[in-house]
Amino acid sequence: MKEVVLEIKDVYKSFGDNHVLNGFNLKLHKGENLVIMGKSGSGKSVMVKCLVGLMAVDSGSIKIHDFDIVSLGRKELDVLRTEIGFLFQGSALYDSMTVRENLEFPLRRNKDKIKTGQSTDELVLEALENVGLANTIDLMPSELSGGMQRRVALARALILKPKIILYDEPTTGLDPITSKEIIELMRRIQVTYNTSSLIITHDVDCARVISNRMILLIDGINYIEGTFEELSNSEDPKVKAFFKN
Repeated sequence: MKEVVLEIKDVYKSFGDNHVLNGFNLKLHKGENLVIMGKSGSGKSVMVKCLVGLMAVDSGSIKIHDFDIVSLGRKELDVLRTEIGFLFQGSALYDSMTVRENLEFPLRRNKDKIKTGQSTDELVLEALENVGLANTIDLMPSELSGGMQRRVALARALILKPKIILYDEPTTGLDPITSKEIIELMRRIQVTYNTSSLIITHDVDCARVISNRMILLIDGINYIEGTFEELSNSEDPKVKAFFKN
């Protein structure tokens, strides 16, 4: 039985008459790449915000390593968030900071994560080497291509060595070649660090390559889950719509 590192159970979230999540359920296992797909406006972003405690659920539970974030106080939640790496859609690097300063930022806010004998410089360089961009350390984000920015953002997400990584549309806005490079990098990170990853994407090719398992978020629920092959071969019209050429 695989260890469950994250579980969303019977989560409901509405905005007035707009019922976004209607009893959504999800389990993420240790070392797994789990892809979540859904149409625009289906509730993927709301689900992620609830997951990291940026938005309160109406009801239900969200457990990360057996901690129910719904009941955690702010300080406890901040500590738990250090166990989660987040690759934002669009990278979200600080424009006024160099690459080095962008990666130093989470370290400065979480000094207890730095082991005795380790230096900030060593951790920054290690994170950049993991994404193949050590030579960019003193550049500004504006001097990097979109793909390089995404890789630096991934280095920042990895620098605290999180147990869980959330990828929000990791290939959006990238050309096909760069998208493949990012996907391969995500696969390498999974193998190297045995990370558990939740990947929000519209990119069917990304889902095919990266997923161990998939969930389709439809009508506010976990409509169907399975491997890419299982879902792509489904005869359900709602499911087939995701895999049309």
